[in-house]
Amino acid sequence: MQRDQSLQQVKDTLQWDIIIIGGGATGLGCAVDAASRGLKTLLLEKYDFAKGTSSRSTKLVHGGVRYLEQGNIRLVREALFERGRLLKNAPHVCHTLAFVVPSYKWWQKWYYAFGLWWYEFLSGKLSLGKTILLSKKEALQYLPDMAAEKLSGGVLYFDGQFDDSRLAINLAQTAIEQGATLLNYVGVTGFIKEGGTIKGVMATEEMSAVTFEISGKVVINATGVFADEVLQMAEGNKEQTIAPSQGIHLVVDKHFFKGSVALMIPKTEDGRVLFAIPWHDKLLLGTTDTPIENITTEPKPLKDEIDFIIHHFNLYASSKIGYSDVLSVYVGLRPLAKTGSEKKTAVMPRDHHIVVLPSGLIHVTGGKWTTYRSMAEHAVDKAIAQAGLKKLACKTQHLQLHGWVAANDDSYLSTYGADAEPIKKQIASDLSLAEQIHPKYPYTKAEVIWMVQHEMAITVEDILARRIRLLFLDAKAAMEAAPMVAAIMASEMQKDEAWINQQVAAFNKLAAGYLLADF
Repeated sequence: MQRDQSLQQVKDTLQWDIIIIGGGATGLGCAVDAASRGLKTLLLEKYDFAKGTSSRSTKLVHGGVRYLEQGNIRLVREALFERGRLLKNAPHVCHTLAFVVPSYKWWQKWYYAFGLWWYEFLSGKLSLGKTILLSKKEALQYLPDMAAEKLSGGVLYFDGQFDDSRLAINLAQTAIEQGATLLNYVGVTGFIKEGGTIKGVMATEEMSAVTFEISGKVVINATGVFADEVLQMAEGNKEQTIAPSQGIHLVVDKHFFKGSVALMIPKTEDGRVLFAIPWHDKLLLGTTDTPIENITTEPKPLKDEIDFIIHHFNLYASSKIGYSDVLSVYVGLRPLAKTGSEKKTAVMPRDHHIVVLPSGLIHVTGGKWTTYRSMAEHAVDKAIAQAGLKKLACKTQHLQLHGWVAANDDSYLSTYGADAEPIKKQIASDLSLAEQIHPKYPYTKAEVIWMVQHEMAITVEDILARRIRLLFLDAKAAMEAAPMVAAIMASEMQKDEAWINQQVAAFNKLAAGYLLADF
């Protein structure tokens, strides 16, 4: 991933087959799909890859147990199949995780088990493991810190877990390997039209303010919660197709809930499930579902949401948590497709919708990380038909993503997959690169250099939020690591002291929003 090279390709290319706006899960999936079919593909992202919703998920690759309860069998089955494909195509960043559903009444265990057996059945040959009934003793063996009072037993089942923004980087790398051109920090500011039909885009490179007029046969709008802004810019109207919903997650030390399996609370007061999940040696708690009106790049948690998660976790855990125990809080916005008059986002479907607008723009809404690949396949099919391009079969069902390795070791570097070896070689050639960027965490100088050189990271936030997940794991530690990270980046990028100071100040301002100091 060489950004200068990608900028030059934009300048040198007269016309693209497909231009994709948005560098989240859907846009990156579209880039991989289109490029692997042999189409001349360009993706533009105004911020960094996975800056928004795609880095703020619950870190699960799953069919969605609660969608089964809602009767959305088609979505669950599609998601379970995509879950299985993703675990095969990116085993270095996705893995199987066991979950325990506790029961506090004798009949609940059988009720939950029946639904989870059906969930397992729908996954067919891509099942991740057998659903098992647990006695009280067995449930506590899996989760020793679960509240034992009145516990009657539980159900063990299996789903998938991943690191969302690291998978996003792997998708970007895969798309480039397949022949696509990708650029972060290039925002689309308008459309080029002929007779009302889109023939390209106008874009601005955010760092230099250099502008481009880029010709393309068809454009895909994959901008998530910002999709309506792009739609309105293309169509010149105020149509709204998205009902945005906010979900927050709290991260605490793992000692509050020891064990290698996750807890799934099947029914909260707002009708959602709630998870307590081991992730990067921390405990991830979430999520909420709050309808919102104002869409921002850095949404803020509401006090009611924080209290909601703490309250529900404490109902099920023997070790209670409070505000002072939260290491980081992060917030994501779901781009739910607006359907009918339903206003309660917790029960809105997570299906995706793809339409061709009068201008010819391919408009994608809804969906979830697990189904990113099938969303991309459908979007590219639509784009090919709209532009009259040569019909080529989708190739992504079995396409191994960048970093794929048959077997991972247990080190924290395992999420890099095949890229772990060149990082280790960097350290072997210069032992000073083994120095940690923070004494409490294993991340090294070598990784920062790797991310600048090979993963298109150009800000401290890119590194500490999405390449290394430290901001999401421990916001205070991330702020403490920022000066060293900025200095390493400045050396690699030929930046001066003023740039270092600006980057540290900007990151600290951002990171303060991940702490609960103001609540």
